[in-house]
Amino acid sequence: MIMVSSSYMLLSVVIATFICPGYNVVDSLHMEGRLSTKQNWSFLSRFCFLSNIGRMEYKFVYSKAACCYNVLLYFDGGHQWSSVYLNDSKSCAEKEGILQPSSNQIINLTVDYRWSNCRIHNSSMEEGNLICTGGRSFRSLQEQWWYIAISNCRGKREGVYLDYDLQLTNGHSFWTKQFSADEFGILETDILFLLLFSCMFVLSIVVANNLQGRQMLHVTYKIFMICLFFEVLGLLNLCIALGTYASDGVGNESLKLFGRGLGTAAEIFFLLLLLLLANGFTVTRGRLSYSGTIKMTVFITLFTIINSTLFIYEYMLSDPGLVLYVFESPAGIGVIILRFFAWLWFSRSTLITLKHYPEKQTFYFPLYGIYSLWFFSQPLMVLISANLIPKYMRAKLVNAIDLLIDLLAYGFFLSLMRPRTANKNFPYHVRTSQIGSCETDERQSFPHCVYQSNSTSDVHITTYDIFTVQQPTTVTSSSPNTNDQSDDEEHTSPPSYEEVAADMVETL
Repeated sequence: MIMVSSSYMLLSVVIATFICPGYNVVDSLHMEGRLSTKQNWSFLSRFCFLSNIGRMEYKFVYSKAACCYNVLLYFDGGHQWSSVYLNDSKSCAEKEGILQPSSNQIINLTVDYRWSNCRIHNSSMEEGNLICTGGRSFRSLQEQWWYIAISNCRGKREGVYLDYDLQLTNGHSFWTKQFSADEFGILETDILFLLLFSCMFVLSIVVANNLQGRQMLHVTYKIFMICLFFEVLGLLNLCIALGTYASDGVGNESLKLFGRGLGTAAEIFFLLLLLLLANGFTVTRGRLSYSGTIKMTVFITLFTIINSTLFIYEYMLSDPGLVLYVFESPAGIGVIILRFFAWLWFSRSTLITLKHYPEKQTFYFPLYGIYSLWFFSQPLMVLISANLIPKYMRAKLVNAIDLLIDLLAYGFFLSLMRPRTANKNFPYHVRTSQIGSCETDERQSFPHCVYQSNSTSDVHITTYDIFTVQQPTTVTSSSPNTNDQSDDEEHTSPPSYEEVAADMVETL
């Protein structure tokens, strides 16, 4: 019941997440449109250029009667950009005055400035337009964020009204040309982790086949396989989208959004998996209580909605003039707070489960230790990226660290699920076909059983090959017939499961 209700609500919200705009990976290389504002100073775009090879190709068209506009190039060092952006106390002329013409940070869109390559295009029906085409290379000591703004401080008309066509590039390599410098390596990193996650997914299928042979392919392991499948499919979509973008500078926005949505869905399902295991689901009990089901469903739904809000905030409400990590937004802070409460729930449930089933500590101790780090990895990454990682390296490092954390988390979980003799942390001890018979009380708890991991047959397995029941031994008086009874027992077949279950219930 828990899986049907919670999964249905979860999938409905995740589908809505796919429809909403997702995480922005690549800034647009080819920008074309019309800028129309009543302000005399307006932000247009930003890009992280490599020194010496970063280049901007432009074409601006505006009315000759509105002459003259300027293209302003700010960089994020020395507080140039931070002192003018969103600063209403400075006038248009003061925002221009911060830049030095000798540094070629001002491009006058007029025929008098030969470097702008402007010409007048007259028309019999119009008063004439100024058409300016050209380019500008960027030089700095390291990768640098550059911000492009348009000003009309001394024009004959108020406001800025012009058509623009910008192409922002970094060199000529397939791996760098179309990408902002802070995003170098994201495509290569995604391809590498796509291969690694694909290999892990194949291994998970092998383990699932072994568990199926032992009738121990429980729901929790199936959720884990769903997480891996979403990760692989999401990375595949992202690699196709980024590869297309690297080829033509346009890419496929739908594939990129779908890929990011699948990655978020994988994270949500993995969080659900950890909470279910902490509550003992499929390990010490066959189902959750009614109240536990309601709490789990509400929490996962709330977590999904806030993650969707985070996507919406980044694409529709975030300011493109600021280079911020997405989790610095209010929605991002909300996600971090929910992860903290999820960890508290995870901790409390693990302690309660261990209290009633201390024999499961070989599974729950490593589970709690490793995945407590997983819960806090995201807040730590936010603090590190916001305070220690330079802005021109933030996107590619955060992407690589995030994928590495997911790979380690999934890999460790897969190692816990191997039904082998050497794996002393294996959690399951009850077959999927025996869950209903093994529930002993109103809490739907399993009996205290220990997994017998030294079975070698995957097909013809008796009940004792899968799990054994520890029953209290009784002291009986010796009799002359003891040896005869032992001899007879050696030739008798193992008791049926119904007899064992009846003895378990009577003993407990």
